[in-house]
Amino acid sequence: MIEHRIAGFDDCWNRIGVRGDSSCERLTEYVRCLNCPVFETAAAKLLEQPIPLVDLSRHDLRAPAHEQRDAHAAGESFLVFRIGEEWLALATPIFKRIVQTRPIRTLPHRQHRAVLGVVNVQGELLVCLSLAHLLGFEAGTPIGTNAAIAARDERARHDLPRLLVVSRGEERAVFPVDQVDGVHRLAPASFCAPPATLSQAAAAHTRAVAPWRGLSVGVLDADALFDTLNRSLG
Repeated sequence: MIEHRIAGFDDCWNRIGVRGDSSCERLTEYVRCLNCPVFETAAAKLLEQPIPLVDLSRHDLRAPAHEQRDAHAAGESFLVFRIGEEWLALATPIFKRIVQTRPIRTLPHRQHRAVLGVVNVQGELLVCLSLAHLLGFEAGTPIGTNAAIAARDERARHDLPRLLVVSRGEERAVFPVDQVDGVHRLAPASFCAPPATLSQAAAAHTRAVAPWRGLSVGVLDADALFDTLNRSLG
């Protein structure tokens, strides 16, 4: 049970945070509980707890047909984030942590300009990758049509930059983002092919473009990102 797993945690965000009465003095600095180090620490401890054992023999593993259809209609789970003026999405399962920004140590003789260096995340040195460089955002080739809308988005100035920790098997990497909106479901039926105006680099790492809250969000290909990272370090 989730209630059992979170026992011992001070869920202050539900009492004095944005889900409570908003009386927490930290909100003046962090605006949202998602940006607060107290929330980050509690989330990390929760993820480190073992998953309780479940007796699968007592459950019917085959969901009814109507539930399967509803799950498919709801779409796939993605973490939606912003880099510069672009809203992007990556499949949720590849994400391991969302942490506060910290110093990035540069690597000597790096072969690829998208590799920023290494960063220490809970005692582990991980390669830090710039998606902006990898996708060629600096060249002015937006994935969607979000530039004007993002410039007017008042929320952007309230959200703090974050480092996203991703993994594929034993491979791990980190990349900085300007804003994390959260986990959302995007329906594959709504996906469109990436526009022909994309740069070669952006097109190689983009699965599709999907509508989201009146914007266009670029759905990235996680395998392509990791393959490029491995080549850049080779």
